[in-house]
Amino acid sequence: MPHDQATLATPRPSSPRLLLGGAFRNFLGNSPIWYKIAILAFLVFNALCHWSLGEQSGTLLGWLLLGQFIFTLAMALKCYPLLPGGLLALQAVALGLTSPESVLGEVEHNLAVILLLMFMVAGIYFMKNLLLFTFTKLLIHVRSKYLLSLLFSVMAAFLSAFLDALTVTAVIIAIAVGFYSVYHKVASGKSYDHNHDHNDDAPVRAELRTELDDFRAFLRSLLMHGAVGTALGGVATMVGEPQNLLIAKEMEWGFTDFYLNMLPVSLPVLVAGLLTCLALEKLQWFGYGAAMPKTIRKILKDYDHYKASKRTNRERAQLIAQALVAVFLVAALALHLAEVGLIGLAVIVLLTSFNGVSDEHQIGKAFQEALPFTALLVVFFTVVSVIHSQHLFQPFIEMVLAQPAEGQAGLLFFANGLLSAISDNVFVATVYISELKAAFLRGDLGAEQFRLLAIAVNAGTNLPSVATPNGQAAFLFLLTSAIAPLLRLSYGRMVIMAFPYAVVMTVVGYLGVTHLVS
Repeated sequence: MPHDQATLATPRPSSPRLLLGGAFRNFLGNSPIWYKIAILAFLVFNALCHWSLGEQSGTLLGWLLLGQFIFTLAMALKCYPLLPGGLLALQAVALGLTSPESVLGEVEHNLAVILLLMFMVAGIYFMKNLLLFTFTKLLIHVRSKYLLSLLFSVMAAFLSAFLDALTVTAVIIAIAVGFYSVYHKVASGKSYDHNHDHNDDAPVRAELRTELDDFRAFLRSLLMHGAVGTALGGVATMVGEPQNLLIAKEMEWGFTDFYLNMLPVSLPVLVAGLLTCLALEKLQWFGYGAAMPKTIRKILKDYDHYKASKRTNRERAQLIAQALVAVFLVAALALHLAEVGLIGLAVIVLLTSFNGVSDEHQIGKAFQEALPFTALLVVFFTVVSVIHSQHLFQPFIEMVLAQPAEGQAGLLFFANGLLSAISDNVFVATVYISELKAAFLRGDLGAEQFRLLAIAVNAGTNLPSVATPNGQAAFLFLLTSAIAPLLRLSYGRMVIMAFPYAVVMTVVGYLGVTHLVS
């Protein structure tokens, strides 16, 4: 064997210390070292508490686990919560805080939500071309920034009420990335067909740098209006957000029932949110108000004409098929023809059949966005099972029910809102609505008061949670997307831009819950 081949074949020296270092680097991937140490400390401390306190450790460990799990949700940008949250959930089962049977019972009870995430999100994936076409026409042809911002917010709200907030956000992101890359390419002196790295500003001509920054500010404001719009529409219907379906299932509400029960809250919030959109553009506060430079509008309009000239009859037929399936989707949801997830599966079958998608790998791409969160949802249910097994929230629910009836809804609204803003609104809603259902079944809560408190839980988890990217999945998706660094959209900037919306939506939502719901 030649010397160089022998050298390549020689294994690198190893030792327990080196293996341990490699295992630590592998643990939770590229997460910060302090974060890895924190999760390991949680796991070790939980085990020590269990072994030292024995059977008496249940309640203490339950609260510790809940706090640690909320920490993983709050630190979602450091590591996707499925990993550390899943480790904590596995440890909870191993330590006897809950049982595999109880976890399975939670999953079976919430199967409709799992089907929603698996099939509805995947179904809307095949409708993206229609959504892209619609939003693109708005962006190109509406010259008024006030009207454009309002239309983006209204469209996002309407689509989120019937489709899925993540998918709507993904479409808006795709439009922003597409138009940003087109302008970046032209500003770098290249034509539409040239390969180009839009992450690198070096090729951009010096005289166009200011114009590029203005375009970034314009797109940032549209993205934030659209993301908030998904929350404005998401609160209104049982498919607007995953937790809505959880609440609808516990309340035995259909699509129309849910909409009518939430209308005294959702309609005032929608009006207030849209007025806030116009006010922010007019006053140019909190990073809003930037307009699209005229030269960029011409570039994008020329590009749209270029794309339209290359559109084939097959692609036009696909757009028509997607529009027809969209009509079917809205009608099927409104008439409650089947469980929401099964309607989503029907959408997948129809769109793939009539859009020419017949390859397994093409279909598989549609499930990539939803399945990680679906797995995380099962981890949620494991933690909820711990809460039920250890009766952690029962004292709080009893405290709420001990208050005068007219004050209970407002208290729950703020409790849900605060926790949703720092963790995840699906998890928070799951915990509270299941505890309220248990109180109702025990006879501690009347049917009408149960209805009012369910409305408060839904509003509380949907509205104040726009304050941070942690609370809304659509916001977190936007922050972690490819467009965020391109537009200089950081965590802090998102919080600042969301602040006026969060204040208005929280105040109006609270007034709706406490004064308008009857």
